[in-house]
Parts: sequence; C-alpha cells; structure tokens
Amino acid sequence: MTRVPVPSAERLKSTVRQLGPGLITGAADDDPSGIATYSQAGAQFGFSMLWTVVITLPLMAAIQLVSARIGYVTGEGLSGNMRAHYPRWMLVDCVGLLVLANTLNIGADIAAMAEALRLLVGGSAHVYAVTFGLLCLVLQVFVPYERYVRWLKWLTLVLFAYVAVVMSVRIAWWDVARAVVWPWPGLPAGRDVFVTLVAVLGTTISPYLFFWQAAQEVEDRRHGEHTDEEVRRELARIRLDTTVGMAFSNGIAFCIMLSTAATLFAAGVHDIQTSAQAAEALRPVAGEFTFLLFGLGIIGTGMLAVPVLAGSAAYAVAGAMGWHGSLALNLRRGEGRAFFSVIAAATVIGIVLCFTPMDPVKELFWSAVLNGVVAVPIMAVLMRKATHPRGMGRHVIGRRVRWLGWAATAVMGLTVAGMFVG
Repeated sequence: MTRVPVPSAERLKSTVRQLGPGLITGAADDDPSGIATYSQAGAQFGFSMLWTVVITLPLMAAIQLVSARIGYVTGEGLSGNMRAHYPRWMLVDCVGLLVLANTLNIGADIAAMAEALRLLVGGSAHVYAVTFGLLCLVLQVFVPYERYVRWLKWLTLVLFAYVAVVMSVRIAWWDVARAVVWPWPGLPAGRDVFVTLVAVLGTTISPYLFFWQAAQEVEDRRHGEHTDEEVRRELARIRLDTTVGMAFSNGIAFCIMLSTAATLFAAGVHDIQTSAQAAEALRPVAGEFTFLLFGLGIIGTGMLAVPVLAGSAAYAVAGAMGWHGSLALNLRRGEGRAFFSVIAAATVIGIVLCFTPMDPVKELFWSAVLNGVVAVPIMAVLMRKATHPRGMGRHVIGRRVRWLGWAATAVMGLTVAGMFVG
C-alpha cells in the first residue's frame, strides 16, 4: 500500500499545535531581567561570555524536561510533590525564596517595561508601570485560561526582535566562533566573573521556570486513566515542546549578548544598569532602528514574563499549602480566591517596588543571582524525584536526561560556591 505523504505545511501546523508550556516557558526566560543580565555580560566581557549560553542549552533543556515530566506523570506541581515527600522546612524555605525572587523580578520587569516605553514615546514611567502591572493582573485573573495561554504563545514572536538586532549590526563572526570554543583569553580572573556567571545561569536556569512548566503540564493534562500509548505520546510531545522552547530561549539570549558585545563592548561601554539603558546605549552606536527593536522587545518580553513569574509563585504557594490552584478557576464563581490573591499580591508589590528608591540595577541583577542560589537545592530535589520509581512508576527519566540533569545541578552549585569563595 502506498503511503500518501503529509504536506509539509500540515506537518508544520501539527508541530506548532504541540508547542505550548515548553515554548512559553522558554520565551519567558528572556524577560527584562534576563535582557539586562545578558546585555551586561556582553558589554562587560564582549564575546567571552557567549559560551555560557551554548553550554547551558542541554543543561537547561534537561532540567525543564524533568520538571515537565514530573508535572505530567504525577498530576501534581513541584511544591505539591515536595510537600508529599520532603521535610516541611525544605518546602517552606524553597517556596519562600522563590516567591521573594519572583516578586523582586516582577518589580524589576515592570520598571524596565515602563522605562522602555518612556524612552520610546516619552511620558511618565510611573504611570506606565501601574498600567503594565494592572494589565498583566487583569489578563491573568479574568481572561479564560485557554485564550490566555494562546495569547502568551503568540506573544513569543516578539523575541524575534533580537534576531533582527543581530542582523542590523556588523559582527565579526570568526571572532564569535573562536570565543565560543575558547573564551578564556578574554576572561579576567576574579569574583566579578563568578558573579556574572551565577547571574547568567540564574536567569537562564531559573526556579520559577521549573514550577511554571510543571504546573502547565498539570493544567493541560486530561484527567482519568491513561494508556501506555497515550503516556508515550504525551511524553514525546513534552520532549519536543521543551527542546524547541529551550533552543528558542537560548538562541534569543545568544542574540542579545552577541549584539551588545558587538556594539557596546566594542564602543567601550562596559557598564549597563538596566535593560532600558542597554537599549538607549545602542542608539548612538547601532542606530535608531536597532534602538527601537530592542526597546519594543523589552516591553513584549515583560508582558510575557510578568504573568509567568506571578503565576509560578501562586502555583508554588498553592502546592505548599495544599490548595487547589489553577488559572482555569473562575474567580467570578468564587473559585481560587487564595490562588489569585497570591498572583495579585506579587504583582501589586512588584508595582509598588517601582515607586521605591530601590536601585533597579540591583533588583534585576541580584534577583538573577538569587535565582541561581535557590535553584541548586530545588534542582537536587527534582532530580531525586524524577529518578525514583515512587510516584514516577515506569516513567522515571532516562540515562541521558539523568546525566544532563545532575550535570546542570553540579554546574550551578559549583558556580555559586565559586562566587562565595572568590
């Protein structure tokens, strides 16, 4: 019997339909905090930090795959799994630090969006901060989950602005390739390198991404019994979704670091305070078009990331407290009041932080560093859970993902230790 070939357009459409939690998670990773961190790394060290984005791709993909797999197989978010199998003090510490880091990150992201819009059109950054924060809150609380997630999925396209930035500036590609393979000659010794490494790793392999993707797999999971074939099919979808999402995330991060290295570092601009400042610094060096693209990218990524940050905090708290937490709950019917209260509190506190004298640089950078520190114990817990038949049954992770996941945990731990020792 002759098989009828499936048209490539149909295959592409089918692949796109399989993308969801992994793609959104990967895109949310390139938030204004991430943009500031990658921009600072590029401006401070030039091409010498590009290798970090390359080496973190398989590590990031592995740990996100572990998170997603735990969520789908157990039908519980990460904090729910921790509550069931680990001491309460560990759960409280991990969730507490996660909520703190997320709230700081929300404040920094909202401030960055507001400042970017002020640079583009003028006006009051404070007014824009309130507007952006409340818009993100309203969308998360009152827009139906299916429509809301679809909106987030399409919003990921804004990240292609950073690909356009790379295409609009002159790049010495041979120097780039050499720096990726052998970066050490361009890296000075000292604590600054370790701090930047922790910030880059912390904004790339972030705890809030673990909690969000696991929770989204729980949201998307059909309840009831699942045949082995259904489970295998869903795990294959998760693998594709996560791989594409993380490759997309790291590709964009590479473009951000590359563009600032090729322009700002080359022009002698080595100190970037915020993502908005990175955009402004590009204007005289790379032109108005590049500045515009960079600024619009900051706003778009912020609109994508703030709901993910607030949502992952709410999922973490709900799991820790034993609440039923879901974005699909209907607040108008009195459902999920505690869950949505966490989202509202994290977002409102983030807005308030924009009006305090807190240095946005320190908010952005040190929230990334805090993420790096918090990630270590959470990653160890995830790996232990994913390799144990209790709860995972026959769906424990394979050898390759196991090695990569533990490697990611070790790399993060050694980098954090190097920062404190150095």
